[in-house]
Amino acid sequence: MCGIIGFTGFHKAQPILLEGLKRLEYRGYDSAGIAYFRDNTTHISIRKTAGKVSDLAAVCDDENDSICGIGHTRWATHGGVSTANAHPHKFGHVALIHNGIIENYQELTDTYGFGPKLKSQTDTEVAAAVISTKYDELGDPGEALKAAVREMKGSFAFCALFKEYPGKIFAIRNVSPMVATWTKEDGAFIASDLTAFIDYSKRYFAVPEYHLLTLSPEGIRLEDMDGNEVKPEYLTVDWDVSAAQKEGYPHFMLKEIHEQPDAIAKTIAPRIRDSLPDFSVDGIDDSLFEDVRDITVIACGTALYAGMVGAQMIRENFGIPVSCEIASEFRYERPVLNAHTLVIVCSQSGETIDTLAALRLAKTRTKKTLALVNVKGSSIARESDYVMYTHAGPEIAVASTKAYTSQVAAFYLIGVKLGLIGKKILIPEAKEFVETLRTVPDMVHTMLGYEDRVAALTKRLIHAWDVFYIGRGLDYKVAMEGALKLKEISYIHAEAYAAGELKHGTISLVEDGVPVIAISTQKNVHGKVISNIRETKARGAYVILLSRDENVTDPALCDVHFHIPDVPDEFTVFEVIVICQMLAYYTSTGRGVNPDQPRNLAKSVTVE
Repeated sequence: MCGIIGFTGFHKAQPILLEGLKRLEYRGYDSAGIAYFRDNTTHISIRKTAGKVSDLAAVCDDENDSICGIGHTRWATHGGVSTANAHPHKFGHVALIHNGIIENYQELTDTYGFGPKLKSQTDTEVAAAVISTKYDELGDPGEALKAAVREMKGSFAFCALFKEYPGKIFAIRNVSPMVATWTKEDGAFIASDLTAFIDYSKRYFAVPEYHLLTLSPEGIRLEDMDGNEVKPEYLTVDWDVSAAQKEGYPHFMLKEIHEQPDAIAKTIAPRIRDSLPDFSVDGIDDSLFEDVRDITVIACGTALYAGMVGAQMIRENFGIPVSCEIASEFRYERPVLNAHTLVIVCSQSGETIDTLAALRLAKTRTKKTLALVNVKGSSIARESDYVMYTHAGPEIAVASTKAYTSQVAAFYLIGVKLGLIGKKILIPEAKEFVETLRTVPDMVHTMLGYEDRVAALTKRLIHAWDVFYIGRGLDYKVAMEGALKLKEISYIHAEAYAAGELKHGTISLVEDGVPVIAISTQKNVHGKVISNIRETKARGAYVILLSRDENVTDPALCDVHFHIPDVPDEFTVFEVIVICQMLAYYTSTGRGVNPDQPRNLAKSVTVE
């Protein structure tokens, strides 16, 4: 969850570190710091502070000629938000930054007697102390890091400076992600993700677990735990730095909402041939989908809700049993999987720790694992039997938008492929479905035209304490994602309820003036949902209705109505979610909250 960057090369390090940290701030923004070799000597200087990267910049040197340094932006796990707990941590001759959690930090503290020597409440300072102790014993930075991590339990991405090695950065990881690159013109870079150094290179490699990196201006040496040199496997991204910038939008979230038509098109277009799904570009043969008797989708948060939409569509259209599992629950259960189970793991970053652990468990039961991720070379992508990339481009805002709709679109293609292989759908029907899917970017573009009206409407929501979302079928699934969007970036309590369950308890929560976002786009249950909506309106709810009806003016039904253009039932989810995303965004900004950086949250959840 924290952001890491390191640079050593032929430019001044401080501006590179600060700019990189600004781009990584979505990974954590409790505190920030840098460490560097002052005047390129053996003296390690540290600047750090509680607060954002802008606060760090204010305490950094006006002039700093160092060409080697490391930087960190923190999402607090051990210890509160304070300057003392900010990274880097220095112990002995070692300065360290860390993403992850050292689970046995207290045991290590007791074993080595570090207690009186520690200045912070963090597990990272304990890790620095262990590394420093091993360095004193072994006299070699790489061997010290290897020896130290052998004693640690948990997840970590470490970058370290050693006093006697100016100009060099040493790094090693387990679970927590890191990527690195080197260019002849600039030098060597390492970071939590490549947005930190995309200005300098589109080529990068994912750092393998338990491999030591030694970065210098002249290059990067990668070796395994036995000291054998390993050749890194470089990847290339197809987007540039502008994709990770706001480009005139006030926030990344609004920019990413507007990028959805393009993200969806890029996700589906390469995988359609002759109006049918074709995954040859992913290296996925039809054999993956043969003899699939059931499907398990594993994910967290927004990715889970995308999976729920995909699961319902597949069940209803193709009769295949599909279950959706919360990754953090699945990894501690006894999964019912077999050789005929297709497991789909879904994660925007490809680094979500619970989803990665769940994937590893699933792979002990089936060889049919498919990753649906957005980041090339990510851990989940590398460890799955097969991988599909959503091609949504970098998603910087913590609240996911374009990743969600791209994932749903990918699930729809997977569903049609399964239907064809299993002879659950005829080719003409499949082509009609896929051709409708091709028009989804246009559907989303149409819904973006409601933006001004949505923005005006949220003036009513910004003072609410509670907001309820209701719907049935696919509408209920999209309501869950809509409620998540609102609560995570506006701090308003928001919950989604299956409309048919209102009378079984939850309608007791409806009070006079409580906003209810009612979604009714599924034709087979539309009448039922309308009856449920009237029940909330009769109890004083302020109802915002999203439906395919035209010219709804009945005040006993709703206070505000959004007309959803008429498309097949399975595709209204793309239309509705755009309204929900904009409702959340403008409610957040109306309350004076930064939607890109909601409190207590970070984009990539790499700690349990």
